[in-house]
Amino acid sequence: MNVLKGKTTRRARPEPWHPRAWQTQSLLLAYPDDAFEQTLALAGRVAATLPEPVARPLLRFTALAERTTPDDLAAAYVATFDHRKRCCPYLTYYAHGDTRRRGLGLLGLKQTYAAAGWRLTDDELPDHLAVVLEFAATDPATGHRLLTEHRAGLELLRLALADEDAPWAHVLDSVSATLPALAGDDREAVARLAAQGPPEEQVGLDPYASPVFLPDPAPGGPR
Repeated sequence: MNVLKGKTTRRARPEPWHPRAWQTQSLLLAYPDDAFEQTLALAGRVAATLPEPVARPLLRFTALAERTTPDDLAAAYVATFDHRKRCCPYLTYYAHGDTRRRGLGLLGLKQTYAAAGWRLTDDELPDHLAVVLEFAATDPATGHRLLTEHRAGLELLRLALADEDAPWAHVLDSVSATLPALAGDDREAVARLAAQGPPEEQVGLDPYASPVFLPDPAPGGPR
C-alpha cells in the first residue's frame, strides 16, 4: 500500500484557541534566558485551556525543562539548533536550502508581516519558527496559512528533534497538533526532503541569501 497517495485536506481557518497555543509554543522555542522559568509557568497555565493533543506535549516539555538546570538547558538549545543542520529552526531552509530562492522566501515573509502591520527587529529573521508562531498568534488566518505552507519542513524538523531526543520535539508535536494532518502532497514532500535534503545552489549564491543559515544568537531575538 502506498501511504503517499491522496490529497491533503486543509482546515479552512484557525480555531479560537490557536493564538494561545502558537504564542506559548513561540515562547518555548526561544532561547532559554533568565526569564524562562516564568515562561514555563505561563505555559502550564495556558496548556490547561488547550485541547489535550496540543496541551499534552507542552506539559511534557515543561516537565523536562523544569528538571533541567538553566545552564544545561541553554547548552542543549545551542547544541541542538545552532550545531545540527537537520534541526534548523529556519523554515525557508527546508523549502529552498541555502540558495538564492531562499532570499526571495525571506523577503516574501517580511512583506507578509509588513502588510499586517507587523515589524521585526534587526536581530530577528522572519523564518525562525518562533517568529512565525509569534506572528501567527497576532494574525491567525495568515499565520495558519504560513505554517501550513511549511508543513513538510515542520514535520522534518519534528522528526529530527525526536531522533536527537531533544526536549523541543514535544513543542513541535504541539505545533503539529494545531495543523492539518499530513497526507498526500505533504507526505510526499517530507519523504523527498528526508531522502534528498534541502535544495543546493548550482551557481553562486545571491548575497542576500548566503549568510542567513544559522546566525549568532542575539539578545532579545528568538534565540
